Amino acid sequence: MLWAAGDATAAWGWADSGHLGLAADPRHPALAGEVLDWFAATAPGPARTVTVSSTETHLFPALDRHGYRRTAEGPFFLHMVMDLDDGLSEPSPPAGYRLRAVGDADVPQRVAAHRAAFHPSRVTEESYRAVRRAWPYRPDLDWIAEAPDGSAAAFCLVWLDEANLAARIEPAGTAPGHRRRGLARAVCLAALDAARRAGARRAVVSPRGDDAYPVPARLYRSLGFRECARSLGYRRSA
Repeated sequence: MLWAAGDATAAWGWADSGHLGLAADPRHPALAGEVLDWFAATAPGPARTVTVSSTETHLFPALDRHGYRRTAEGPFFLHMVMDLDDGLSEPSPPAGYRLRAVGDADVPQRVAAHRAAFHPSRVTEESYRAVRRAWPYRPDLDWIAEAPDGSAAAFCLVWLDEANLAARIEPAGTAPGHRRRGLARAVCLAALDAARRAGARRAVVSPRGDDAYPVPARLYRSLGFRECARSLGYRRSA
């Protein structure tokens, strides 16, 4: 659900099985309460959870008024940024691997690599083709590391925000049989370079930040990303 202020979107809520993703423009903090009221009507179960960013302190009072309390430490996500104007390292895939953008004929192998990297996965060839048809997908920002046998060994998809000149990595991964060879680093650098050439001045990514799943954040730090925020979880019990 979206909330508007004039011609601009000022807040949104994404409810899914009793959980809410919440954002509101700091200039319109009162909308956070409206989003939470909508969520209560949409998910009237005994327990509801909300995720916000640690930098969105203007949301905290509304969460408190609606009875939400910070959850105990557990899995959380980082928000990481890097300045593409500072330059990127040259991608260096292992011998026999090739970095290139995804074409229509690559859909089956690209999906197979995603499903292997994120098993179990809901991604199918049909759903991935739908993504490729949707705005703001750009095929020049969807990259794979092709293995010597022609399969997709690793992948990185970047989304370009032309208004803010920002590129977001979502997702990136490596099939299990090709890990620990520097492929994720190489394919991410190739995709980020394509985004820079398309006009992006900075890049963002949001990997897990807790100790139970440290590898992605370690990868992005090695590329030059730095942490600027993290996700915070809130819970309300009836």
